[in-house]
Amino acid sequence: MDPPVYARFLSFRKNVTHLWESSLDTAVAIFDDMATLFTRIIEGEIPGRFVWRDDRAVAFMTIAPIKPGHVLVAPIEEIDHWLDAPAELRHHLMDVAAVIGTAQMTAFRPARIGVIIAGLEVPHLHIHVIPMETERDLNFANANPSATKEALDEATRLLRSALVGNPDAVAS
Repeated sequence: MDPPVYARFLSFRKNVTHLWESSLDTAVAIFDDMATLFTRIIEGEIPGRFVWRDDRAVAFMTIAPIKPGHVLVAPIEEIDHWLDAPAELRHHLMDVAAVIGTAQMTAFRPARIGVIIAGLEVPHLHIHVIPMETERDLNFANANPSATKEALDEATRLLRSALVGNPDAVAS
């Protein structure tokens, strides 16, 4: 069996494989048992700015938004690749993304809402839901890793306000 795609990433090799003297397969097996960054956020171990939570999915603000209001929709269950998710869960995630996108249209007044399923940076299925003005906005090179706490909090507040009345929206 081939190791998962993330085993090829330099960050994986630097941060994980050096801990085990045996083999990459051993490191991959141990890494597979570790909770993903998103699971740690979902479970509250790492803080997150949530705008949605139901029994199958969450939506939270990214800390490096491409545009203000950039949200990640993820299943609570750890699933690496979107093609591995059951069809019903994929449909649910897209339904949540549509609700979030509608709220983003109200809160941020962009020309469109774009979605990206990439999944290379965190091995946990997630959908980027991004307010956009042009197709050039759908480029991870535009991500702002220096977004201020105040800017992220304001985007969260605006989006939560647009979601008021939805039973799965997170009020605070």
